[in-house]
Amino acid sequence: MKALTFQRYGKSPEIGFTTVPTPTLQPDELLVRIHAVGLNPIDNAIPTGKFKPVLAFQLPATIGSDLAGVVTEVGSRVTRFKPGDEVFASLFDLGKGSLAEFAAVPESAAAFKPSNLNFVQAASIPMVGLTVWQALKERINLRRGQKVFIPAGSGGIGTFAIQLAKHLGAKVGTNTSTPNVPLVSQLGADEVVDYKKQNFEDVLRGYDAVLGTIPGDTIEKSIGILKPGGKIVSLVGPLDAAFARTKKLNFVLTFVFGLMGRKITRLAQKRDVGYSFLFVRPDGQQLGQIAEILNNGGIQPVVDKVFPFEQAMDALAYLGQGRAKGKVVVSLR
Repeated sequence: MKALTFQRYGKSPEIGFTTVPTPTLQPDELLVRIHAVGLNPIDNAIPTGKFKPVLAFQLPATIGSDLAGVVTEVGSRVTRFKPGDEVFASLFDLGKGSLAEFAAVPESAAAFKPSNLNFVQAASIPMVGLTVWQALKERINLRRGQKVFIPAGSGGIGTFAIQLAKHLGAKVGTNTSTPNVPLVSQLGADEVVDYKKQNFEDVLRGYDAVLGTIPGDTIEKSIGILKPGGKIVSLVGPLDAAFARTKKLNFVLTFVFGLMGRKITRLAQKRDVGYSFLFVRPDGQQLGQIAEILNNGGIQPVVDKVFPFEQAMDALAYLGQGRAKGKVVVSLR
């Protein structure tokens, strides 16, 4: 089958199309004929080697994590799915890739595709949906009436996070550039800061939580807008020792990650604010719950641009510019 792979880690990962064997199923896996693949910023970061200590791939490795497609075969232990079922899933952190004609998907990672979405729309959801779900519901325990700040509201994470937060009954603050103010307002943001004109840390106050989506000093600045007892869940780092322990990394990496997170942790403690780093995990059950919300119209996918499979490298380059409104998707059918 045809797949987009990288050959090595580093500045010259040799990304390109190659012919690889169609996956051989394990008893608990589905063979999925892929119709569409949603791209995420980490798809560009993995070949650089940045996540090599915490993400295991056998090289050459197929790029991509999110997918939507049709089941063509099931393993002997699969009970929830059958050939012909339309599914979507995230393969992130499973040592597998999705920018290919077929993928072997663990039953535990898959969910039925929302019936009201096409494959492109469905493929845009898994990683951002699971990331936001795990951040807002598990880590933050966001409740009705609370206020959450979601930076970069027009991006792939932001467009979904604003809608899920509103679905949970929260009030949402965000920042974006001037042209995207109408978009984030339409999605439900209550306070919108145009970062071309103002700094969010000078405007926003009294927030219960922050979803960290922008690397750099934005996380540190976010501390000042939180109430005592507030929470920051970062998706972009710095990593911390708690994450290393969760991943069962060795002592050296745990120590290093602890050092990386020490500054933000100390700043947070001074303001009586909690900080944690989140690395999303595949979860078909959670994805199924997200599918129910999508089926009921509670959240609308926001897709910026769709590329054909043959232009998957162009799609990654476009995503890397950091200007997409919503998600970038590759269509194979």
